[in-house]
Amino acid sequence: MAWWGKLIGGAFGYILGGPLGAVLGAALGHNFDRGLKGAGFSPGDQERVQTAFFTATFSVMGSVAKADGRVSTQEIRLAETVMQQMRLDGEKRRAAMKLFDQGKRADFPLDDVVRQFREECHRRSTLMQMFIEIQLQAAFADGEMHPDERRMLLHICDLLGFSRHIYEHLEAMVRASAGVGAGAGAGGAREAPRPSVRDAYQVLDVPESATDAEVKRAYRRLMSQHHPDKLVSKGLPEEMIELAKHKTQDIRKAYEHIKERRGMR
Repeated sequence: MAWWGKLIGGAFGYILGGPLGAVLGAALGHNFDRGLKGAGFSPGDQERVQTAFFTATFSVMGSVAKADGRVSTQEIRLAETVMQQMRLDGEKRRAAMKLFDQGKRADFPLDDVVRQFREECHRRSTLMQMFIEIQLQAAFADGEMHPDERRMLLHICDLLGFSRHIYEHLEAMVRASAGVGAGAGAGGAREAPRPSVRDAYQVLDVPESATDAEVKRAYRRLMSQHHPDKLVSKGLPEEMIELAKHKTQDIRKAYEHIKERRGMR
């Protein structure tokens, strides 16, 4: 993709700068920490947001995996699964794993990285929520979330400006899609059974007392937010489009379950 070509060529790492540029530079073996102006790019360029998303996703994933004091085999496998779903080639895969390793370091500047990521996203909430969903998948990789991982994710949500309610909704979505509590970890999310009725309502973020019209509105809103083309236009790297498609499948599955239970048309 265009953003990757400019990144490997060195230009985009310099344009990014800041803590994200420093982490990216350390992973790729370049000095991107100062950042440069010009080069024909503006701060709002989609490619810059894509570079920031890619960098933050895998480095923060490493930090979340290390939050409980160790990185499990399942958590490493989850990172590799995300890369596989993105269909990363050898070069991009190696970069993603190096970013993951950067996040595991004791001196990883988590707060600074997350704050810059928020700025680079221009506070696009749907894009940042997708980022949190990926981190939640990493946290559930070994079948359960450690309290230290939850504390870190809540802290990240605070830095991104998300309320506790939004975090709990996103966690419920990931739990339902991963089949957590039914003997499946996040790595097996695609094979998870249909969510329970309770989980289905949590995925749509509506109470069981909601009217049919409210259920439909919630479904349409979530489908719009997770539409792959819309997310890519906001700065989601095109390599992550498959992850967005999986989310729409989970939302649709929850909606169909509720429709069936209610006899909705």
